[in-house]
Amino acid sequence: MNKKSYLLLITIISALGGLLFGYDTGVINGAQFYLSKYFQLSDALKGWVVASALLGCFVGAIIAGKLSVKLGRKRSLIISAILFAISAFGSGLPSIFPETVTTLVIFRIIGGLGIGIASMNAPMYIAEIAPSAIRGKMVTYYQLAIVIGFFSVFLVTYFIGNNLTLNENIEFGWRRMFWSELIPSALFLILLFFVPKSPRWLCLKGKNEEAIKVLNQLQDKESAQVDYNEIQASLHNENDTDTKVNYFSKIILGIIVIGTTLSVLQQFTGINAVLYYGADIFEKALGFGQEDVLQQQILLAFINVVFTFVAMFTVDKFGRKPLIYIGSTGMIIGFLLLGVTLQQQNVGILSLLGILIFIASFSLSMGPVVWVLLSEMFPNKIRSVAMSIAVSAQWAANFVVSQSFPMVVGSETNNNTFWNGSLPYFIFIGFIIVIIIVTYKFVPETKGKSLEKLEDIWK
Repeated sequence: MNKKSYLLLITIISALGGLLFGYDTGVINGAQFYLSKYFQLSDALKGWVVASALLGCFVGAIIAGKLSVKLGRKRSLIISAILFAISAFGSGLPSIFPETVTTLVIFRIIGGLGIGIASMNAPMYIAEIAPSAIRGKMVTYYQLAIVIGFFSVFLVTYFIGNNLTLNENIEFGWRRMFWSELIPSALFLILLFFVPKSPRWLCLKGKNEEAIKVLNQLQDKESAQVDYNEIQASLHNENDTDTKVNYFSKIILGIIVIGTTLSVLQQFTGINAVLYYGADIFEKALGFGQEDVLQQQILLAFINVVFTFVAMFTVDKFGRKPLIYIGSTGMIIGFLLLGVTLQQQNVGILSLLGILIFIASFSLSMGPVVWVLLSEMFPNKIRSVAMSIAVSAQWAANFVVSQSFPMVVGSETNNNTFWNGSLPYFIFIGFIIVIIIVTYKFVPETKGKSLEKLEDIWK
């Protein structure tokens, strides 16, 4: 196998953490429609069942930094794969466990721990093995895996649900939807044993011979030596100037705040409100019948995949910031179409088009580009901790949106004669405008620079 193919293979394997992130997130979308009826959940309790996994994601992202430093990126991903499998089995509530909402929530939290650990380590690992010229494209494989996970789980839940009656889906169909995640979880776990350790982590641990060996497996000898020298120079400079990192210094705190703000704003676009509660939006807001809901979800997931490919092949050509500007403009247009048609009580094809434009725009911008920027912008010595903070904040924001969205949707204010169900989408538009401002003023362009040279941006 040549070096290019080997790099692609290990990138795809590590990106499976993203596929399971998407699969686990998507499976609750299809399953919650039926399990909510099975357990007769209120809006608040439905929000808790869906959002409970995000608490696990938050904790997982926090501990991921320490795991990544101590055990490495590879071993951290192995731990996440084991957690995914446990969650998939338990969330279907087999007879050996109590059939309660609390039990379901516990296993959803366990799955969240796996997602939190993988969501930090997978893109960081890919960024650390990829050459700078194609790093944006390689890290975008992670986001592509997420949306393929969404797409595949929507297909799986559609075929599971479509072959059962409504009563059968309410009784046991949703269990099968959760158990279907066992297959990709097992595949991820097995394949991880065949990927190398991160060369940058190896250098941090003083395992220099092993690091240069990995770099030589991924690149030609000359490029590998250049990367190795840059890593060593970066570590040497950091050790000379500061034996212990001061995370409250003006420069380092500023870098972390910028990365964390961008990470949080990714969630405040409303993407996961649409993805988690898509079934409810299609049924209630857009007037589709229950038999059409899963078909609409497949369409939504397909658009997600297609436009992530667009990002993959443009992120290293156009740059990170231009894609954010283009995508943010599209997201605003999409939610304006949805919001205005809801407000005017003229729901129809324009409303559906608005959702699809929003999904397409997010998929070519804030979806992949945020992961690329987070994996690039932090200096070597603080990358694990800084990314852990940024990603955990992202999951906290995800929890806030997911927990509050059904309550805002069901509120009297949202359903009065002025808003007519459109309020959440205008709130999201406000945050998308903030994204444009923050990107313009504070986010650096990282296209084409090595991870070590990017450190000079902040000096």
